[in-house]
Amino acid sequence: MDLSLAPLADGVQEDAVRRSIVHTALRLAEQAGSWDALHVHAVARELGMGLDELRRYFGDKDAIAEGFFDVADAALLAVGRQPGWAMLPIRERLFRAIMAWIEALAAHRRLVPGMLGYKMHPEHVHLQVRGVARISRTAQWIRETAMLRSTGWRREVEEAVITTIYLTTFSRWLADSSRGAESTRRLLKRLLAAAERGAMRLGFPG
Repeated sequence: MDLSLAPLADGVQEDAVRRSIVHTALRLAEQAGSWDALHVHAVARELGMGLDELRRYFGDKDAIAEGFFDVADAALLAVGRQPGWAMLPIRERLFRAIMAWIEALAAHRRLVPGMLGYKMHPEHVHLQVRGVARISRTAQWIRETAMLRSTGWRREVEEAVITTIYLTTFSRWLADSSRGAESTRRLLKRLLAAAERGAMRLGFPG
């Protein structure tokens, strides 16, 4: 037996359990009608595990929601493996990366406002800190997936612009009733076009 493979196998198994917990929570929340109506003990019962075992994978209900956003991050990273990705214009790479993240949430879009609202409870300051860290991390993955190369102050400006575009697009999508989220897509294209014009004026690398 090759023991060097054991950590990988354990990691794969843990990831499978985490995904099972997330998908079960989403299904039960959909059945209950909202994320707020979901109870963690119901998720544990549905999976045939105790709360102590579930806690090994997710420390609280918000962490399960973060697991859902992790799925979106994974979809974002996966889009960068498309053939010919590096040959696409930067604007197109950014568009596809951001939309891949959003589309990964689409099946459970009606639950997302409840997940975000849960963080905003006055007593949940620690969850708000977690949310800010999540935004920063996802913006970084968008930048890396799009293969941007800026450094120094240009990188800082770039990160701020990408974060603003990402959050603005996400906010529009949450309320977007257009077919195929076409309104969101148009907005994202406009924002990226404007950002590209600004980048050219500032002498950013293409």
